[in-house]
Amino acid sequence: QVQLVESGGQLVQAGGSLRLSCVASGPFNNYAMGWFRQAPGKGREFVAAIKWSGGDTYYADSVKGRFTISRANAPNTIYLQMNSLKPEDTARYYCTARSSPLYYKQPRERADYDNWGQGTQVTVSS
Repeated sequence: QVQLVESGGQLVQAGGSLRLSCVASGPFNNYAMGWFRQAPGKGREFVAAIKWSGGDTYYADSVKGRFTISRANAPNTIYLQMNSLKPEDTARYYCTARSSPLYYKQPRERADYDNWGQGTQVTVSS
């Protein structure tokens, strides 16, 4: 059983920065890890993902140029550096992971992932 634990969410002013962390533990063949978010009354949307081997990264258009996903030196740990935060970035951010290869497509959809964390709340005030 893979467990994903997120941290780093908090209240921040518009224009500010935050760094989210996610650690995956348990027996796990890491193919890709990523972040989704869900605002009140909205569906869960893709934010960013990274393939563990090779380090290819993928971003939603809404965060490209402001957010950066990266791997930590620690095993199965990723970060999401969020800069120039906007009130519309307010959401619960969920870490996710996929253990098997995904062929001929980028890991951008909820159905592409096997495991999910409980989420961490990010609130951006205007």
